[in-house]
Amino acid sequence: MPVYSPPVEDMRFVLHELVQIEHVGELPGYEEASREVVDAVLEEAAKFCRERLLPLNASGDEEGCRYDDGTVRTPTGFKEAYRSFADGGWTGLACDAAYGGQGLPGVVAVMVDEMLCASNLSFSIYVGLSHGAYNAITQHASEELKQRYLPDIVAGRFSGTMCLTEPQCGTDLGLIRTTAVPHDDGTFRVTGTKIFISAGEHDLTENIIHLVLARTPDAPPGIKGLSLFLVPKLALEPDERVGESNQVACSGIEDKMGIRASSTCTMNFDGATAHLIGGLHHGMRAMFTMMNAARLAVGIQGLGIAEAAYQGAVAYARERRQGRSLRGARHPDQPADPIIVHPDVRRMLLTLRAYSEGARALGAWVAKEGDIAARHPDPDVRAEAEEFIGLMTPVVKAFFTDLGFEAANLGIQVYGGHGYIRANGMEQYARDARITQIYEGTNGIQALDLVGRKLPADMGRHLRRFFHPVQRYIEQHRADPALTDLIEPLAKGFARLQDTTGWIAREAGRDPEQAAAGATEYLRLFGLVAMAYVWVRAAEISLRRLGGEDDGLATQGAAFYQAKVDTGRFFLERLLPQTSSLRLAIKAGATPVMKFDEESF
Repeated sequence: MPVYSPPVEDMRFVLHELVQIEHVGELPGYEEASREVVDAVLEEAAKFCRERLLPLNASGDEEGCRYDDGTVRTPTGFKEAYRSFADGGWTGLACDAAYGGQGLPGVVAVMVDEMLCASNLSFSIYVGLSHGAYNAITQHASEELKQRYLPDIVAGRFSGTMCLTEPQCGTDLGLIRTTAVPHDDGTFRVTGTKIFISAGEHDLTENIIHLVLARTPDAPPGIKGLSLFLVPKLALEPDERVGESNQVACSGIEDKMGIRASSTCTMNFDGATAHLIGGLHHGMRAMFTMMNAARLAVGIQGLGIAEAAYQGAVAYARERRQGRSLRGARHPDQPADPIIVHPDVRRMLLTLRAYSEGARALGAWVAKEGDIAARHPDPDVRAEAEEFIGLMTPVVKAFFTDLGFEAANLGIQVYGGHGYIRANGMEQYARDARITQIYEGTNGIQALDLVGRKLPADMGRHLRRFFHPVQRYIEQHRADPALTDLIEPLAKGFARLQDTTGWIAREAGRDPEQAAAGATEYLRLFGLVAMAYVWVRAAEISLRRLGGEDDGLATQGAAFYQAKVDTGRFFLERLLPQTSSLRLAIKAGATPVMKFDEESF
């Protein structure tokens, strides 16, 4: 059975010491997010994930979802776990109190999401999609639709999906053929087929609210002609009781490599009654609210897998005895030493630890800016936070999920042959993690978004939201002798990122393929430098704690802070140097990629 215990101690460090959530608690609407409340939420979420979700992970994967003539049944135990989850108020954790939510900051919800993903990724998908639908409806729907649907979504009585992909189109949404015909009563009738719809049909909730991209008969071609529609699986009666079928049907589910307890459906809409969201022909704007939130959420899925893989690998490395330490027997009374004494095993474990803790810190920074964008009273501050989130969204989605898959594979490697055996649980992480690099926009698409849209936007203004704070931090701390060995690697990595960014900006203007050919390497370079920045900040805080400084925010003991410093140094000295080779690969340009004769493939 998989080994996982939610890393509450590190989450408390990140929230209270690194991103200092008390500043978020000062924002309008977040006044209840005291340290005591946040810590209690983390502890209770950890208990639920450890006791209810983790035991269902392997069995859910083994059993999978079952399809029977339009009905989808989730694996044994999922329905009961979901009801307990909803009854505990978890489905409304970061939702507005006006609709029955708890009103907690998004940065707290991200920590809970990580626990869900690490303990049971399939279960987390149902929850995450519903919250994405909540966000889109909250920001773009009419007041009538909000009042009618949001309380039930928040309460977990209804769930949500987003329906984009069709058999002939995935990334290129301009090819969508699903139609929406206006009706006399102001509603529309949606007809079409959507594929790969996560949680499109299941037995966890009374109703499923589909957000569907479609085009009206008079719509212009391409994505400019798309509109977004709210389409309930079951119609609502005037008294808001769930009524009869709304001509929405699931015609099958996919037999998948991973996330087997999450239903992936083909959905048919046959004249289904639909409600317009976000204005006619403005569907992409409304859908991007959900898509961008989903991309950040998928990044957290990668983090959850990385953390679970790390914990499983450490537990195995402490127990598995093979060979002797190169410096002599560590346990001479035993026939062999545990494999954790071997340098290469320790390299893998530290890589897993450095990536998972670094991603947690970086993800929290982005989530905090999300709370600022949502609630800060100053519109200029909100705008700056939104620009930062826009810049970092493709980085979080692609970088974190790449690391999640790499972590799962390293975890298998630590286990050796036993990692390849299903009963030990590690191989499931690799199968589950693989989809995170594909859905919500493949990681290659995220890289193209970063170099093709985010970098040049508004003459590079988005970049300043990241570059300026990193530059200031380096300048402010470079003369501190206690931080020299930490700041210098960061400064060198940052200089490589600045230089490469300038090269891409120049070359893209001459030939767009130059930037596109190195986009994936550039995104990883960006992610590594961003992670280096949060690692140095975390190490700085930890060094102050070890030196006896306490500003009232300290959360842990000396051993925790020393491990934080040591892990940070490992990242800076062993992982951050990847930036050198990435920079060289990017500057090789498009020629090695595009010169190859197409007929020779």
